[in-house]
Amino acid sequence: MSLTAGIVGLPNVGKSTLFNAITQAGAESANYPFCTIDPNVGIVEVPDDRLDKLTELVHPKKTIPTAFEFTDIAGIVKGASKGEGLGNQFLSHIRQVDAICEVVRCFTDENITHVSGKIDPIDDIEIINLELILADLETINKRYQRVEKLARQKDKEAVAEFTVLEKLKEALEAEKPARSVDFSDEQMKIVKGLHLLTSKPMLYVANVSEDEVANPSENEHVKKVKEYAANEGSEVIVICAKIEAEIAELEAEEKQMFLEELGIAESGLDQLIKASYTLLGLATYFTAGEQEVRAWTFKKGMKAPQAAGIIHSDFEKGFIRAETVSYEDLIEAGSMVHAREKGKVRLEGKDYVVQDGDVMHFRFNV
Repeated sequence: MSLTAGIVGLPNVGKSTLFNAITQAGAESANYPFCTIDPNVGIVEVPDDRLDKLTELVHPKKTIPTAFEFTDIAGIVKGASKGEGLGNQFLSHIRQVDAICEVVRCFTDENITHVSGKIDPIDDIEIINLELILADLETINKRYQRVEKLARQKDKEAVAEFTVLEKLKEALEAEKPARSVDFSDEQMKIVKGLHLLTSKPMLYVANVSEDEVANPSENEHVKKVKEYAANEGSEVIVICAKIEAEIAELEAEEKQMFLEELGIAESGLDQLIKASYTLLGLATYFTAGEQEVRAWTFKKGMKAPQAAGIIHSDFEKGFIRAETVSYEDLIEAGSMVHAREKGKVRLEGKDYVVQDGDVMHFRFNV
């Protein structure tokens, strides 16, 4: 399932440093704007303790984690919606991602210049968000007049779309993102068809210094970012991109020791993946056999046949049923055989909604 989160931010906020660290993809990083022109795409494994436990239980020939895709998008500057810098190119790259992770600079470093000449994370956020809003307003205005004419002629579809456009236009002109507007399920289909930048879910990533990462609550900039995000219903995670770059080069055991020394419970990568998963409504199910134990990403609310189709389209076409046990029940039982004996293994049909942590074996016939 290919969903991607775009990492955005003003130049020199630590965006590409973070991307390099979490994907080890080596996106060029330099102390000046527009260093990263083309978007860099990196695939990162999703860490999941449950996968390790299943491996210990089943002893497969191989273990395959699920993965998540991040896209590093070049730094946006004020006026991007009007083509400033490499504006139009950046905005088109953002349009292609499913969620936005906005990196905000919450650290001071005299050796790293700031495009605005000062450290003000709220100002940074508002510059980017306003550019996205202005780009969306341009999209809305282009459709508005044409749809309005059709709506006056009582065209049913045009009337429905015009109602949506009016609500969006009002919100955007008030400098509010499209995601802040409430719509019915039917109206949301129209909104999705517009491919608006501000309708994408947003996660703020506060980038702090090495000294502050263990106690981010003491950072005044972080406090302001959290307050801003809370007002618009968004989430914030706190990371130190510089530390993430160091962690990326360590082995698993060394990494854990390093985190403990710093007083950090989990790495920025783990936080970012979990938060991005939540943002996109994603979850994980597992398949477990002698050949392999594997994690699969699916969209919450998916039914068993669609989840089976993630493995192979034939699984969905010829779906019969899914032999299912929850991860917790399987671990408690100690084996699939004991789980069956305890009545924990269920045969689920086409209407079963897959749950996070389900261990599944699909039966199909094509």
